[in-house]
Amino acid sequence: MIENGSIIAARPYPSPSNVVKLTEITYQSGEYRVKGLLAQPTKEGDYDGLIYLRGGLQHVGMVRAARIAQFAQQGFIVFAPYYRGNRGGQGRDEFAGDDRYDALYAVDVLKQYYKGDRIHVYGFSRGGMMAQWLGIMRQDVTSVVTWAGVSDVMYMYYERLDMRRTLKRIIGGTPEKYTERYYARTPLMQLHRLQAPLLIIHGEQDAHVDVEHAYFLQSCAQTLGKDVTLWLFEYEMHHFKPIVNIDTVRALCTWMKAQ
Repeated sequence: MIENGSIIAARPYPSPSNVVKLTEITYQSGEYRVKGLLAQPTKEGDYDGLIYLRGGLQHVGMVRAARIAQFAQQGFIVFAPYYRGNRGGQGRDEFAGDDRYDALYAVDVLKQYYKGDRIHVYGFSRGGMMAQWLGIMRQDVTSVVTWAGVSDVMYMYYERLDMRRTLKRIIGGTPEKYTERYYARTPLMQLHRLQAPLLIIHGEQDAHVDVEHAYFLQSCAQTLGKDVTLWLFEYEMHHFKPIVNIDTVRALCTWMKAQ
């Protein structure tokens, strides 16, 4: 039996930056072999580790080399799982079902390249939900950042009419009939287990993941006495304007390094 987090294969991957080395990695997650992308600064330095959790579903919102290279250039060794069922990985993308373990074991992959003890977790959109879960499931992470992140799957079902069919197919029914299945995917239900500081970033004009998700998460974290920070952007949507995006990435990287 191959241990979870074991690296099955690694191959060079084209990098958009001459100061960042990229490697595509196949690793074991449960019964599946899944894939992810590793970004390492080429210059020797004292870097932190970062798990980057992508948004979207299946091929939509796939990990982009330029994006994780952007984080590597901010001083991180980054590993970004594709999640099961994507880009040749085995299994099926489950939208924060058992694919949460792909994120869980991604930490073990990262630890084979990053030997320090400061591992941060960053997630965007659906990845924000995955980031919350990773902070809940592992106690060896330094900080958690969720940007435009989902925090309540049932609320998402009701707010996103265009995603209802997809959610019913993946989860196996409606919230009315299978409430427990939606709760099982909702990190708010287990947030009491989170120990790492939490940063929530959200645009108030977000039409894909309503800003209410940020308010739900902040309120729950505060009620539980967690270390939580909320950054709201009044005029930003799901994807921030390029200049605001760049500045926000720099700011959140500074925040992570200060934890």
